[in-house]
Amino acid sequence: MTKEKSKFVYSIFWNCALITVGSLIQTLALKGIAIPHNFVPGGLFGVSSLIYYLADLLNPGLIYLLLNIPLFILGYIFISRRFLWYSALAMAQISIFYQLIQFEIHIESQLYAALTLGVMLGFGAGMVLRSLGSNGGLDVIAIILYQKYNIGIGKTYFGFNLILFSLSFISLDNDLVIASMIAVFVTSVTLDYTLSMFNQRKLAFIISEKSEAIADRVMTTLKIGTTLLPAIGAYRKEGRTVMMVVINNIQLKRLEEIVFTTDEHALFIVENTFSVLGSTFSKRKIY
Repeated sequence: MTKEKSKFVYSIFWNCALITVGSLIQTLALKGIAIPHNFVPGGLFGVSSLIYYLADLLNPGLIYLLLNIPLFILGYIFISRRFLWYSALAMAQISIFYQLIQFEIHIESQLYAALTLGVMLGFGAGMVLRSLGSNGGLDVIAIILYQKYNIGIGKTYFGFNLILFSLSFISLDNDLVIASMIAVFVTSVTLDYTLSMFNQRKLAFIISEKSEAIADRVMTTLKIGTTLLPAIGAYRKEGRTVMMVVINNIQLKRLEEIVFTTDEHALFIVENTFSVLGSTFSKRKIY
């Protein structure tokens, strides 16, 4: 990552833009689909919605705002001031958008509504988490537990939502709770995809007797670095050199052409990576 790109990624403008667009998409999903269908979203907004459905107290936006206050104090203590302010911006925008926007997406099918809700929430939440902040709520708890005790963020979400939906089964219609669980599952899948699509790369291994020649052509033609790894074939016990290189999807076919025009007997292995950080790739995010 160049210094100019790194400076832009850490700029206030870029982070505020990500948070604003992501918060707006999430609010449209909540106000336009979740509330009209009485879905229980996962996380802290799910708790807010459950309280609203059962007690008819205030509204989910205000309840969400009140529940976030103690969590942001913890975020300030255990994470960073910058993380707190960006997360507070996301939380405030969701609460304000929720009060101002009068919007409903007319979807008759409960299943289609759950799927649409999951995609919109996952994409919106992913945009916010691409910034240096979070959506507030459960995100704050998950990040603290991950940094302090190395508990996976996914495990925190799973445990919290398991308790939330168990309580929902007691109080709400079973079909409604199941539809809400589908929405939460789709949200998590879309969220993971949104977070990884910017950093995802292809990891290629090339096993060849001409690995050094292939590496030279790759570095000259594609202008990317490669790594040569010593290896031994298990059958013949002969020494080989394995070339490892990280590329993007656009470079994949060009790499394949370079490999097989250099050595038609080469073994070409490609894997998907979830995230690639450091060196000339994306910079590690520091809150």
